[in-house]
Amino acid sequence: MNKLDIAFVSDVACPWCAIGLASLERALAHVGKEIAADVHVEPFELNPDMGPEGAELQAYIARKYGRTPDQVAQAQAMIRDRGAQVGFDFGPRKHVWNTFDAHRLLHWAQLEGRAVALKRALLRAYHGEGRNPGAHDVLLQAAGEVGLDTARAKAILETDEFASGVRARERYWVERGVRGVPFVVVNGKYAIEGAQPPEVFEQALREIASA
Repeated sequence: MNKLDIAFVSDVACPWCAIGLASLERALAHVGKEIAADVHVEPFELNPDMGPEGAELQAYIARKYGRTPDQVAQAQAMIRDRGAQVGFDFGPRKHVWNTFDAHRLLHWAQLEGRAVALKRALLRAYHGEGRNPGAHDVLLQAAGEVGLDTARAKAILETDEFASGVRARERYWVERGVRGVPFVVVNGKYAIEGAQPPEVFEQALREIASA
């Protein structure tokens, strides 16, 4: 059986990352008897300078992307439709938050072998339930849900542990040209950009495995 190393570069704040992860996991389920995959999550912040109070979603999108309310509504409808196609249910999101603490916890979860599960839980908490993925109570609840030690998670969140590691990984990907997410890198050299449909991921993984 072929084995692939898959880096999933993403941000919890990114709705397309929720779609991308769900699509990738569907593709991996289809090729599971032929291809083994080691998936690890990598940090990327869409809003690295955002304060802990966050920002109202409509005003933030208008300021950053110049979109009107109608354009935002159309984009969100498309996102909900794409999410439904891969089994991810988007709920109301009215705020954007800083996600650095989420990335610190994900960095630790990677060491514990629970990063993908925690990523999935945090994407659901924010995009499905509209909760703040940077709030410590939300992070601790998600950590507990996926079997992580919540006392250890709390200790991490109360300090700056893993901050330098996260910053280093963020720089690593920016220096390699990543400007948007989701961004998937297979075996350190094959890039798949964007929230591709499951069949596109599947075809790419098969081609890479057979190369």
